[in-house]
Amino acid sequence: MRKILGLIILFFVLQPLQAKAFPPKEKWINLFNGKDLTGWKLVNGTAKYDVVDGMIVGTCVKDSPNSFLALDKEYGDFILELQIKIDDGINSGIQFRSLQKPEDGRVNGYQMEVDHRKERSWSGGIYDEARRGWLYPLELNPIARQAYKWGDWNTYRIECIGSTIRTWVNDIPTAYLIDDASLKGLIALQVHAVYDAQGEGKKTYWKNIRIQTENLQARPLTDITVVNLVPNTLSPFRKTTRLPIVVGWKNHHGLAWGF
Repeated sequence: MRKILGLIILFFVLQPLQAKAFPPKEKWINLFNGKDLTGWKLVNGTAKYDVVDGMIVGTCVKDSPNSFLALDKEYGDFILELQIKIDDGINSGIQFRSLQKPEDGRVNGYQMEVDHRKERSWSGGIYDEARRGWLYPLELNPIARQAYKWGDWNTYRIECIGSTIRTWVNDIPTAYLIDDASLKGLIALQVHAVYDAQGEGKKTYWKNIRIQTENLQARPLTDITVVNLVPNTLSPFRKTTRLPIVVGWKNHHGLAWGF
């Protein structure tokens, strides 16, 4: 009897340890089949999106507004990874938790930037498209300005869990934002507007697009500046880490940042 009781106690002691040692396996879902645009739809602009050699290729069209190829369902909490490459002279971005204005369908919301300005190099920062402007420029994370590889494929990662939004470029953390302006919405691929012949025909390329929506495991981080736009809250990261504090900085819409 004592032996059986000991085995039962040992089982309940080891069970949580085993669960901790073996976290739930990541479950990735491919969002692009590599053959056609099944599951995607054009929601803004007139840019051309084609499938070429297992890639989605977006082509700039002169005088079109920003164009967005969106998935046909909305996402709230998720981890998204994809690879992206752009031609010189144009920028792009990955929209997420984005909305459409009821009056004209204009896409607005969070965007992970793909910058075209080498002198600035804010790829991986967070811009609020057609809403509030820059929320996390890489002035706040200078090391991350070296993450993007010009003229080559770059791996983008977006984590959205609750009001916490974090981004990586080529496994280098680029932005950490706490915000709840929209907690669910579209994921979309941007082809930027061009208004001259020089930009017409330039291309943006995407491949290996995949997402997790279950058992999300946030990637560990070391020190990074956190932008917290939710009043009267403290980010989980700030509770356990000493972080730089920026006071009194405002973006071009006059929004003060809280940390």
